[in-house]
Amino acid sequence: MSMKKINAALGLLSIAAMLVHIGYTVFAYLTFYYNESLKILTAIPFMVLACLHAVCGMLTVFLQADGTRLDLYPKQNLRTILQRVSAALMLPLLILHIKTFALLQSTAEAGQWVWFILLMISQPLFYGVALTHIAVSTTRGLITLGLLSSREKQKRIDIVVYILCAAAFVVATYVVLHTELAMFLSGGGAA
Repeated sequence: MSMKKINAALGLLSIAAMLVHIGYTVFAYLTFYYNESLKILTAIPFMVLACLHAVCGMLTVFLQADGTRLDLYPKQNLRTILQRVSAALMLPLLILHIKTFALLQSTAEAGQWVWFILLMISQPLFYGVALTHIAVSTTRGLITLGLLSSREKQKRIDIVVYILCAAAFVVATYVVLHTELAMFLSGGGAA
């Protein structure tokens, strides 16, 4: 199996794992039910798969000629540009995402509202970057694995994936921000 196919498989598995993690997070925030074991159970597989996917993707881009010159035909390469930029932005935002809850708690308790607001803004930014990467990458992974060959089917699947990613973005952003604002602003910063 080629490096590109391994990367595509890891990417598609990462998507499934991310959606499970998003689903658990939304459930936890909606029900105010937090289980450390379930959080880890949904986060670790995603992080492992995403890291392997990132390493494989970098190796593919840097060590193999993938035939994509982004300076030629920029309009046609918009998806590739979005794919690479979102991948690059994901790592620093992921590091912040992992610590966001604790940082929100400490900034709210200390009354550091500028930092609190910036942290709140970072969350939908992270969700948007991650879901944009999924939206522009899903059918490409299916094509690389030989599971999709029709341009028409690709367009239809792209529309469905874009709609699902937009819905996941809206739901996750609303639920998480609404719940965190309720927790941190009504209780004087204590969770």
